[in-house]
Amino acid sequence: MTSEPTESNDPRPVVLTCAQPSGTLTLGNYLGALRNWARLLDEAESYFGIVDLHTLTARTVPAELRRHTLSCLAQYIASGMDPARCSLFVQSHVIGHTELAWILGCLTPIGELQRMTQFKEKAQRLGFRAGGEDDELRFTHEGAPAQATVNSGLLYYPVLMAADILLYNADRVPVGEDQRQHLELTRELARRFNHRYSETFAVPEADIPAETAKIRSLQDPTRKMSKSDEDPQATLFLLDPPDRIRRKIGSAVTDSGAEILHREDKPGVSNLLEILAATTGERVAVWEDRLAGKGYAELKRTTTEAVVAVLDPVRKRYEELMADRGYLEEVLRTGAEAAQRRADRVLRKVYRKVGLYPRPRPS
Repeated sequence: MTSEPTESNDPRPVVLTCAQPSGTLTLGNYLGALRNWARLLDEAESYFGIVDLHTLTARTVPAELRRHTLSCLAQYIASGMDPARCSLFVQSHVIGHTELAWILGCLTPIGELQRMTQFKEKAQRLGFRAGGEDDELRFTHEGAPAQATVNSGLLYYPVLMAADILLYNADRVPVGEDQRQHLELTRELARRFNHRYSETFAVPEADIPAETAKIRSLQDPTRKMSKSDEDPQATLFLLDPPDRIRRKIGSAVTDSGAEILHREDKPGVSNLLEILAATTGERVAVWEDRLAGKGYAELKRTTTEAVVAVLDPVRKRYEELMADRGYLEEVLRTGAEAAQRRADRVLRKVYRKVGLYPRPRPS
């Protein structure tokens, strides 16, 4: 039997989080995720993955996927993910994600996957709905195009996500509230494997910030700001130049009345105050006091200045990085090597425990 690599000497907890390379990130992504991830670099052994395999659950344009992957890396670095203090890698560059997903899938009843909220929501958007007394999905067509299908990747997505996490034996996983159910499945699979084969995986804890900015659409503040919004004026992107930010915030929906107050009946004004507070680090109440007696034009001007002050350095750094493709590819190479070393330790242990015959040593 081949010997296992030695364990890392780094005493810090292991933190892993990942994002799909699906285009430009939003202000909400930056404030709610990227900025917080950058703060973890000194307190944890950090791995940040670009999960390109997950994008294949939807139809992709190959050239765009490759371009988005490199762009995602540049956005990570421009947002504070220093490659000297963390490992930045692409999921498909590391052997072990799909291999571990298969092993974990063999421990996962299909009913657990069919009951996943995100899977059912995505299926419904394609024109299908769930039926059956046991809540498992028996799809009935309801006006969907004839070619509409729910591919098995959508169903299996949470198992691959679990493998992404457990392959690095992560202690903490920064995730949004919408991924909590998937992380709970990951925790259950870790416990299930440990029970069947002996202690192998850490049971990862969700690292969900107690309080994050609720960044809403500029055109419909009842909805979350989204990079997939069809209205180009609704979303502030990480790479928007100052003039575009000014136009978008200038056209943002406000409310009746003139008071600048954070209230349920003033969703437009409340959204701008949330953005202003999150980008400046000041509480909403502070900005309510400062802007008391002033009009919505002043609120929008102040918010624009605050957003530009935060995003413009990120955009400029991003442009510098994208002009140096060689540097980005070197970051991916070293990040993949570091990720592979840790993945090899875990995967070799898993293979041994489930009884797979050891791989022959090279001659």
